Order: sequence, then C-alpha cells, then structure tokens
Amino acid sequence: MLAVWPPTAEAWQDAATAVRCPSLDPRGPAADPDLYCIDLIHAPGLPAASGYVELTPAASPFGASVTVDGHHRFDLTLHAAGLPDPATLGDYDGYVAWATTPRLRPVRNLGPVANGRTDLGSVDLDKFLVLVTAVAASDAVAASDAPAVSEQTATQGGTAWQGRIVLRGTSAGMRMEPEDLLAVTGMVTSADPPPPARGWTRPAMHPSVAMMPGVGRLSPPVTPFLPSAEEAPAEPLPAAAPLPAARPHEIVRLGDGGTLDLEAGLVRRTINGRTFTMYGYNGQYPGPLIQVPQGATITVNVTNQLTLPTAVHWHGIRLDNRFDGVPGLTQDPIAPGETFRYRIRFPDAGLYWYHPHHREDVQQDLGLYGSLRVDARDPAWFGPANREQVLMLDDLLVGGAGSADGTGAADGTAAADNGGLRLVPFGRERATHALMGRFGNLLLVNGEPDYRLTVDRGEVVRFFLTNVSNTRTFNLSFDGAPIKVVASDIGRFERQAWVESVVIAPAERYVVEVRFDDPGEARLVNRVQAIDHVYGNFFPDDTALGVVTVSDTPAVPDHRASFRELATHADVAADVERYRDAFDRPVDHRLLLTLEVDGLPDPLEPLLNVDRSYFNPVEWSGTMPRMNWVSTTDGVRWILRDLDTGRENGAIDWRFRRGDVVKIRLRNDRSAVHAMQHPIHIHGQRFLVLSRDGVPNDNLVWKDTTLVPAGSTADLLLELSNPGRWMLHCHIAEHLEAGMKLVFDVAAGPPPGAR
Repeated sequence: MLAVWPPTAEAWQDAATAVRCPSLDPRGPAADPDLYCIDLIHAPGLPAASGYVELTPAASPFGASVTVDGHHRFDLTLHAAGLPDPATLGDYDGYVAWATTPRLRPVRNLGPVANGRTDLGSVDLDKFLVLVTAVAASDAVAASDAPAVSEQTATQGGTAWQGRIVLRGTSAGMRMEPEDLLAVTGMVTSADPPPPARGWTRPAMHPSVAMMPGVGRLSPPVTPFLPSAEEAPAEPLPAAAPLPAARPHEIVRLGDGGTLDLEAGLVRRTINGRTFTMYGYNGQYPGPLIQVPQGATITVNVTNQLTLPTAVHWHGIRLDNRFDGVPGLTQDPIAPGETFRYRIRFPDAGLYWYHPHHREDVQQDLGLYGSLRVDARDPAWFGPANREQVLMLDDLLVGGAGSADGTGAADGTAAADNGGLRLVPFGRERATHALMGRFGNLLLVNGEPDYRLTVDRGEVVRFFLTNVSNTRTFNLSFDGAPIKVVASDIGRFERQAWVESVVIAPAERYVVEVRFDDPGEARLVNRVQAIDHVYGNFFPDDTALGVVTVSDTPAVPDHRASFRELATHADVAADVERYRDAFDRPVDHRLLLTLEVDGLPDPLEPLLNVDRSYFNPVEWSGTMPRMNWVSTTDGVRWILRDLDTGRENGAIDWRFRRGDVVKIRLRNDRSAVHAMQHPIHIHGQRFLVLSRDGVPNDNLVWKDTTLVPAGSTADLLLELSNPGRWMLHCHIAEHLEAGMKLVFDVAAGPPPGAR
C-alpha cells in the first residue's frame, strides 16, 4: 500500500531547505513533538520536499479535548518547504493535504496547501496518516467542502485522495503495534495462573483485553488490607450486631457560625447485591452534602472511628492553613477514637469537596468523601434551571470469587453476602497500583451503580459534578442532550460554552446545565477510547452510569430561551483583568512530571520498556489491571522535578509572600517509562490556566486542580492569597503515595488587594 512505502536512503536525505519537527525544548511551552508532531517524508525522486504537521489540542474548557466518543481532537498545522512547481510533476496545478486511517478509509480532505504554514483544521482519529498530493485545480476542494468519505467510495473519485503523493507521515498512535511479547519476556501465559498470595483477591481482567504474558503469577509484595466489622476502635459493636447499612447522603445547611459533627466510621454497603464493609462519614455514602453561604465560617468536629489515623482536607477552599487537613504538615493525624476541630471559612462561591489526606488511596476509595456547595451572595449567580443535582463520580475495584487461600472472605463478610465477588484489597504497608492508579471496574454515581432521575420534557437540569475516583478521568455525556458548561472549581467561566461531553479528572469539579428535549431515556454515559496494549489497538469502552427518564409532560416553567443563551460574566472578566499584565511575563518555576521505577518484579520492567513507543494523552481505562495491581510504591517513584534547581518532590524549596503572583510551567514527561496524565492540585490558593501546549486559553476560570495530559505542557498563573505551608501534588491517589508532592511556603505579607 502507498501508505507504508519503505523509506529509501534517498528518502532520508534532507535538502538544505528541509523542515522537520522541532526538537523538544524542555523549558519551552510547546508539547512534546514525539507525540504531537508528524514528520513528513518525501516521495522517491523529490528529495527537496519536506515538512511536518503540528498537533495542538482543539479549543476546550477542559484539560483534554476529545469528541463525545472519546477520540482526542487536535488542530493540525502544516509546515512545508521544497514543494516543486506542481506542473513539473504532471497535469497538476496545486497541492492538497489529506488525513486517513491505516485502512485508507475514510479519507478527509484538509484543503489546499503550499510552502510555508497552512492551518488544516481538526482531526479526531486515534491512528492516522497525513498525505500531501499534487492535484489538478478541479480536485483541490477546500476542507470545509469535503466531508469524510465513506468506506465504499474512499478509493474512488470525489473527495478521495487524488494525484501524486509528494509527502506522507504517520501519527504517533501508528507506532503502537502488536509486539512479540512472549519473545521479550520468555514466558507463556497460563490459562490457569497459580493462586495469588494469601489474602489477596485478583482484580478482574478487562473483558476486551488479554493479559500481559507472565503477569498472572504475580501478587503485590505487601500485606492485603480491607476493613473488618470487628475493627471499630472506640466502642466495638456487640458480636451479634451487624454494621449499620450506609444511608444516602443528607443535605446539611449551615449559616455563619454553624457547627457540624462529622464521624468517620465503618458502614455496610450493598452494591448490585454484593455486600461490603466500607467507610462512611456519619454513616452516609457519600458523606453529608454541606451547603453554606459565601463568606461564612463554620466549625466541623471530626471524630475518627476507624483503626487507621485520618484527617480531612477541605479541597479547593482558601481557608486558614492550620485547618487544611494534611497530616505531618498542617496537623497531626487524628488517631483512632480522637476528635479534631476544624474552623473553615469560605471566601469563594463554588463547588468543593472534602476527603482524607492520609492514605487516601484506601480511605477515600472506601467511601470517605463528601460534597461542599458555597452559595454566592448574588442569588442570580447561576441562571434559571428547573432543578439541581449534585453528582459525585467514582469507581470501585472488585475481583474474582473467594479469598485466594480458601479461608473465607477477605473483606470480613460472609461469602454468601456478595455473590462471590470481593473488593480487591489495598496494600497495608504501602499503596498498590502505583503505576497507573487504582482503576475501578464498577462505576458509581453518589455511591450507586445505577443513577436514576425523572424529569419533564424540556427541563433544564443543573448538574454539580465532582470526580472523587482515585485515578479515572471521565468523559461524560447524556445521549446527545445539549450541554452547557458554566463553572468549574472556584467559580464561573468568563463565558459559558457548549460542549459535546464533559472531561473531568480526579478532584476536578464542573457545573453544567443540560436540557432534556426528547421524551424517553437519556443515558449518562462515560464514553472513552481504551487501549489494548497487547495487540496495539484502540477500542471503544463505554459505560452507562445511569439514566434520565424524560416524560412527555412539558416543563414548567420553560427555560428554553435562557438556556439557548451563552452568558458572559463581566465580574469574572474584571477579576481576571487585574492579572493580565502578568500573562506574558517569563515563567518563574518549571516542573517536570516524570517517573522512576526500580526493582519491579519480572516481567514488569521488560513489558514497560516494550510499550514505550506510544502513550495516549489520557489513560482512560484500566486495561492492564493485574500488571498495574502488583506495582507498589517501593518500586515506583512519581516525581515533580524543579527544572531550574534539579530538586525533586519534598526537596523543592519554594518561598513566596502573600500577594505574590507566580507563573508556573508544568511539563508532563513523555519519555517516562510509563507516561500518563496527572491532575495537579494546589492547596489553599487559586490559579488560572493561561495556556496549554503554547496555545493561549481565551476563556478563563479560577481553578485549584488541572489535568496535564502525557507529553503536554500547561502554564499556570498562581495567586498567593494565604500564608502558611501548602502542598502541590498529583491527585491520582497512588501517585501521591508514590511521592509526587512538594510543599511551598507563603509568608505573611500585605493583603492580596494591596498589590
């Protein structure tokens, strides 16, 4: 096939005018060209022709730009040189660029091109080729007039590629091909692997993906841990008394000066007929939804009824440092049976949440989390809606029947209670799943696997979305119902925007409005493209989290007119404008997000090295569950590296004063042994995401957490408003446990408004 010509010696000889993908500038703002640039190879006989295609994320209010189906969407820019007069090649008078799949169908006409720079529009193919051909004028159709061609007509006339191919290149995803993994590892996968170590339950394999060879015999080199009904530390229940069943969350509305008693304890959870011993705040799952007015200060008395030390972090809130809830930094951990009093002030309206910051890979995943809504002083802060829904998105990892050693349930429950499936235990001494984080295989909304809502036709529903999972990034949609994004972590966007789907990383929050116009059922679906690393394939991995049932009764009142408007927020723009003079100034600090592994059991390290040719910008799905399961934090070290000093993680020493405004560049190292996305969270402050991969962000919102895809770069403008010692870290819980954190100091200084 033309697309896979073997490159000849002549093809690799660059002319003096050749242009190629630029080398990576580790301090620059652009994405890693190895993933986000395509070198174009000239056809035989045309050694002077050269070029490359830049891939930049298409405009999006989220950390990654994807379609509703989960395909990454990129804007393409062609840089070409040495294209000869097309008439010298035949009956041609121009050039056209095309994008197509490895099968050469469908084919998309990207429009006329010439020497120099040409913007080609966007492409959302996982694996694709770019071709530049010489064409006659009648074939040089503009990209906007050339829809994708069906498989039946892809190699015929019309908008199929025409003329002589002059340049061609392949996207990075094309490098992900099947490997002879057995030859690499020297092992054969057994159909019946030996039982795991005592007390462990294996995670289930993804139904669409084969196991990596040699991995099935491994178990994590730590002691398994799951809570037991007999472990309550303060007042153990009588032997005959069962644990209380977890209740759905309650709404707790508190005014200024209000008090809440919050207890972390054991609960019994029944999910899909399976019963588990888990954790909950006040016996609820999720914990109470706390709703307070902007400007309020409340007191929360947290009592620990677990056997593990704990603490509560009030995520995203610019509160007093001593109440930030980070053991070893802002407080001692709350020991079993003890109580800690938090006083929390709420300066900003928005959507927040609370969770442990001590072994959160265990405690948060077992149910210790809750939502916080801070209502704005302005009652018209949000537009009209028929109803509001607070959704906390999570996943849970369950495995095969029975405990490994045949001695009974590993989670302290009877085998008959859970249909033969178990929670996969956690590492007692240190975290498992240290490479990719603990992907669950059971997706939950507010702790349940089948969210249900009934609305009238035409209702506008405002959804408050929080991702509380350990590692999973969601791509949510409502079966085509129109979605308007209005706010994120710490307030509203400068302007509202239409989106096909909502990309939300761990710890991020988004507020969206959805109008349900069609009677029937609209599923809440997570639609992503997963990777089969064994055979080098992308495949759709869609999961319905719930259903919105739309009646035929018209909604009253009808908010159709206001929903159709995309409001702009002058107050947000004015707040942002105060910092605009700092947008283009030099970067103050540069962090590289990278990874080191050492001592992983065979064959993990050889397999990781085989699979380094390509990394998806976002690892959407846990398709390597057992390979990931056996990696622990003693063999995996996730790193924040200061590129100016070389210091890493806890050795980084950043010092600021209250009122400072600091520009920080985050670069996600594509060359790491297993590069993946990182949701970076900064405690106690707020920041703007100024640009991604060098492309300025033209619709800003105050954030405390942002997603940085593999190989990408993000520039942040951090406002320092709170004195104290604060943490910056990855919010994949297992990456945090594996060291991916730093602490910075903010000294007391003039108030932020006195700059």
